[in-house]
Amino acid sequence: MAKTKTAYVCSECGAEYPRWQGQCSECKSWNTISEIRLVSATQNTRNDRFQGFAGQTQAKVQTLDHIDLADLPRFSSGFRELDRVLGGGIVPGSAILIGGHPGAGKSTLLLQVMCHLAQSMSALYVTGEESLQQVALRAKRLELPRENLKMLAETSVETIGQIALQEKPKIMVIDSIQVMHMADIQSAPGGVSQVRESAAWLTRFAKQNHVAMFMVGHVTKDGSLAGPKVLEHCIDSSILLEGSSDSRYRTLRGQKNRFGAINELGVFAMTEQGMKEVSNPSAIFLSRAEQAAPGSVVMVVWEGTRPLLVEIQALVDNSPLANPRRVAVGLEQNRLSMLLAVLHRHGGLQMADQDVFANVVGGVRVSETASDLALMVAMISSFRDQTLAQDLVVFGEVGLSGEIRPVANGQERLHEAQKHGFKRAIIPVANMPKNKPEGMEVIGVKNLADALDAL
Repeated sequence: MAKTKTAYVCSECGAEYPRWQGQCSECKSWNTISEIRLVSATQNTRNDRFQGFAGQTQAKVQTLDHIDLADLPRFSSGFRELDRVLGGGIVPGSAILIGGHPGAGKSTLLLQVMCHLAQSMSALYVTGEESLQQVALRAKRLELPRENLKMLAETSVETIGQIALQEKPKIMVIDSIQVMHMADIQSAPGGVSQVRESAAWLTRFAKQNHVAMFMVGHVTKDGSLAGPKVLEHCIDSSILLEGSSDSRYRTLRGQKNRFGAINELGVFAMTEQGMKEVSNPSAIFLSRAEQAAPGSVVMVVWEGTRPLLVEIQALVDNSPLANPRRVAVGLEQNRLSMLLAVLHRHGGLQMADQDVFANVVGGVRVSETASDLALMVAMISSFRDQTLAQDLVVFGEVGLSGEIRPVANGQERLHEAQKHGFKRAIIPVANMPKNKPEGMEVIGVKNLADALDAL
């Protein structure tokens, strides 16, 4: 009987320890270290097991100018929004991890992609959570072409590899990585060791055989991908499909991409015919009320390579509590507290006894500092009970001394606002364009006092 080797791995950062301990010394997380058992093997077997993760089994030194780039031609998935998040298309031999909450539409989106690609190349869909009949019923309901897509219901990684070598697909889907298992690993499917080793084996298989592979992953309660953090290290791209079950729209955001930018955003709509891409996301996030209300303003954020118009709302009200509430949905909580302090110090507006609620309409998460000025204007509007014009757009970064700092791509932001019919803009003075957009009044502000005067 082969001797087992025991190791302890942190599920958050992937750090390994010789024995169990309550707190991870690397990421300082508690109760995240789990035991994994690996079967020891001979030296040759062990060397073969860890080879090929870069796509080559033989070490060879080359100069950059002699590397053939023609080996990695991208091909389209059939969805421009998905291609945008992936950096321009799918790269052969790449391992892509797509995560999301249950019901977000991961399996639906990948089934549509596979049915489309199966018309022009060999495609294999491996399902471990659903039966073949369930997948076929979904494809029929979505009216997808079903004649060329090859299906396999299997959870053994070794068996999947043997069948894939016979079928020779150009693209594969593993749904999901949490139910896959390897015979040499003694833990149950979904455990740290099974997820880690299965993903590593599939990634090596994809690179050695030039197969583009999608792996579906579940997410935890806090929205992070389930399994060890090292899972994201061995794959090439990690994308997250976000959207609540009661929302029609889904956003696809890149978290890691070795073949492109990670800050791209794709927008889809869940319909009866499956996932439909939204070519103009600004239009869906600007479905404003017919009657203007205080505390609402439109800002321009930059997502990846394109501007996006979103509405931000603020509500400032008298608080009955000793410690007034500060709630931010879609925005950074600490940023909201900082802007309130700037308003008090440099704007003379005291909101210490007020409850402040901020929300980005449409479920979009805004992380860039260009939203500072818009959030501040929305809070001032609600505090003063002053309605802002419907055709006003605002963007800019606010410093601690009350100055309004410039943001990147200011000219493109203004053109996007003009395209959607906005007639007035309040922006940092350093972002003032040389040639103002036709029919738009652009007001440049240097500090918080200028912004208050512009309102």
